[in-house]
Amino acid sequence: MSEESVEVVESVAREGGSARRPKGLLEQMEELMAALNADLSALDADLQSAGGSGRAAAGESDARAERDGA
Repeated sequence: MSEESVEVVESVAREGGSARRPKGLLEQMEELMAALNADLSALDADLQSAGGSGRAAAGESDARAERDGA
């Protein structure tokens, strides 16, 4: 989990015990989904910059193995 999502989770936990009206389950889930989306976007960017199309390379090796009879 990224630092950003950990902060959101900790924020949700802290605010649950405050004097304010507790957040509803839907609001908590929306915050967690936003954090997850940010994590997945960052992971996607990392993967794109790390090697380009990893799926294409895997597909090529699978096709080569089938062609060679492996």
